[in-house]
Amino acid sequence: MKYYNLKNHFEKIDFREATIKGQGQEKGLFFPGNIPQLDEEFIQNLPQYSNEEIAYRCMKDFTGDEIPSEILKEIVAETVRFEIPLVKINDQISLLELFHGPTLAFKDIGARFMSRCLAYFLKDQKKKVTVLVATSGDTGGAVAHGFYKVPQIDVVILYPKNRVSPVQEKQLTALGENISALEINGSFDDCQNLVKQAFSDEEINRHLFLTSANSINVARWLPQQIYYLIAIKQWLTHYHENPVICVPSGNFGNICAGLLAYFRGLPAHHFIAACNANKVVPDYFKTQNYQPQKAVATLSNAMDVGDPSNFVRILELFGHQFETVKNKISAYSIDDDQTMNTITEVYKKYGYILEPHSAVAFAAMEHYLKENPEQKGFILGTAHPVKFPDAVEKAIQNSIEIPESLNDLMKKEKKTVEINSDFEELKRFLLHKI
Repeated sequence: MKYYNLKNHFEKIDFREATIKGQGQEKGLFFPGNIPQLDEEFIQNLPQYSNEEIAYRCMKDFTGDEIPSEILKEIVAETVRFEIPLVKINDQISLLELFHGPTLAFKDIGARFMSRCLAYFLKDQKKKVTVLVATSGDTGGAVAHGFYKVPQIDVVILYPKNRVSPVQEKQLTALGENISALEINGSFDDCQNLVKQAFSDEEINRHLFLTSANSINVARWLPQQIYYLIAIKQWLTHYHENPVICVPSGNFGNICAGLLAYFRGLPAHHFIAACNANKVVPDYFKTQNYQPQKAVATLSNAMDVGDPSNFVRILELFGHQFETVKNKISAYSIDDDQTMNTITEVYKKYGYILEPHSAVAFAAMEHYLKENPEQKGFILGTAHPVKFPDAVEKAIQNSIEIPESLNDLMKKEKKTVEINSDFEELKRFLLHKI
């Protein structure tokens, strides 16, 4: 399998190089040279397969000969070594709980897969790699945990000051060792822009071997297909019709992975991009004009993105045909008031506790089902409610019990370096680490 740069189709590299490089020339994202199809019989018989076998069958074509089969089987087994249940909330809406991993967020899957791939690729090298990543909340914790104490790898995480929850902040700042956290005076978009500038800076790249662990990296993005297949495995045991799939969407890597799985043969009737007040994509569907915006802070902070990097991959999947995209994807913008009301109502009616991102998805799914009452589907539950205690406890008028796995972490000291949204400050920090 070769991957080509979306900004320069002449730049083509293999999975190993794409994982290590992160992004291509001109800050371009890498994209698979072909879309490998999943066997129809495999899809129809998903309930008969283990999650480990599903993960292996999903990923083997993308890694090609770069990772031996036995090693890849070990990697994917560790990637999905926790529960991923599909839970029925009402007769029309179920929820895929993606928060049973070590950092209680869906990004554990991509981060675990990528960290293990990178460790395998670097095992015989003496050169250190610096993983540089921007986070709007959950990516930082998942990456920090995934790469913690991994030999030959330093991790530098940029996150927006006062725009992540207390649990999220502890998960990305309290580990120490090879993990450094930079608290940026700005938004997630500012963090992401700083990371992109670093990758393009000649002086930094002369001194540091950089890669990214954001969903711009194919090794973070591609394994997110796995849990869509695991969801369908469970869906097929209860329903005969194809589901509507609603995804909380910020940087659009998550829904893009689901759409890639659909192009490979995943049964899905329709996709919904559930956005908060950062509505550049919902606006695009209304106007056919993609216009990046300055990100605004919301309760669903991991989706506070005004210029989603992965949307270009979605357009590539659909051949940049607007009508084709619009026929398969709907997009809704849900504000904070709707988010809070949804958490309250779902708790009252069904006894289920949503966190803000899942609530945005639930509200968006309800909007779609009002227009399409004969359909049903599932939303992606991307984080545990304990990561957003202020909003959730206010909405349900009840306290949330902190899982035992977080007790020790929450007692640890936060370790950060605060800098402005200024590339020269980031550059000084990175070069000082040499």
